Amino acid sequence: MPVFTKEDLKKQMEQMGLKPTDTVLIHTSLKAVGEVEGGADAFIDAFCEYLSEGLFVVPTHTWDSVTKDNPVYDVRTAVPCIGTVPKIAAKRRDGIRSLHPTHSVWAHGRDAESYVNGEENAGSPGAPGYCWDKLAERGAKILLIGVKHDRDTFIHSVDEYAGVENRLGEPFEVTITDHNGEMLKRFFRPHKCSRTNDVSQFYVNFEKPLTELGAQTAGTLGNAEVRVIDAAKCREIISRIYSREHESFFTQFIEIPEALYR
Repeated sequence: MPVFTKEDLKKQMEQMGLKPTDTVLIHTSLKAVGEVEGGADAFIDAFCEYLSEGLFVVPTHTWDSVTKDNPVYDVRTAVPCIGTVPKIAAKRRDGIRSLHPTHSVWAHGRDAESYVNGEENAGSPGAPGYCWDKLAERGAKILLIGVKHDRDTFIHSVDEYAGVENRLGEPFEVTITDHNGEMLKRFFRPHKCSRTNDVSQFYVNFEKPLTELGAQTAGTLGNAEVRVIDAAKCREIISRIYSREHESFFTQFIEIPEALYR
């Protein structure tokens, strides 16, 4: 099996149509990518270097440990629950991790600090006006690297943007410790849907509409298949579907009729 270098990965980014000025968020299966010379740090470095005039964003979620029963988030020590790349990114000091208690991100590059500023006030996982929602406003690219839309956190923000009901639970108070050790108290509403324990598993239903309407293209990174998502177009298409129908798409795997997205 080949060992991929940073230069190999950067060439593949260019082939995917990414620009050095882009805002790019990734969800990654490093296993699907294959062996990278230098490991996860080199994988992250490849994006940081390629996006020399842009912004690179890695989810560093802690939704499994920051709960009503354990309402504590310390940005300095909280370990991400979603894979190797997030765990490595969260420890790096060449970027900044946000203060969102359950769906934080690590950001590197252009205006990284201003991008994550104020996340402690988000109040919910994908609240309008905060990091996940801002991906659409910035015309960001979301890369699903060796994973599918059931790992696409951005769609949760579309749920909130579109005002879809039955997506959030009751608020609880959480203690957030910032980079300087200062403790903040905030109220936060977690994900919750009365009709399913996992709304996101059904986000794969959006694959066909996003592809057919040009919001999603394909690429390769290492050995991994990559879904390249235009965040603005993605939000527009899914919001259009929600305006016509939504509930059935989160209780079963179903092909969305063309009449709902054309």
